[in-house]
Amino acid sequence: MSQAKIVHQVYFWLKQPGSPEDRGQLIEGLRTLGDIGVVQSLDIGIPASTEEREVVDSSFDVSEVMIFESVEDQKIYQDHPLHQHFVARYGHLWSKVVVYDSLTV
Repeated sequence: MSQAKIVHQVYFWLKQPGSPEDRGQLIEGLRTLGDIGVVQSLDIGIPASTEEREVVDSSFDVSEVMIFESVEDQKIYQDHPLHQHFVARYGHLWSKVVVYDSLTV
């Protein structure tokens, strides 16, 4: 049996929704987070043009999904200077952030 992992999903709503410049800056900043050693994988996305259904929320502007080996690694990531720099440098771009952390089963 493989060890459970932490899946860290983050959804961002821009202060200026639809701004390609702001979206590009945020994506640029998110890419730097992949340089943090405990990040096993990083995927950055924007809403997909899938079928509209009641259960689909595509109101966000940018998302990111990271995988960590453990809760401890996720904490290292949160406290890491690159993550702190990201929040300080790009935080002015978003009006709302929602985070979902889950443990794989």
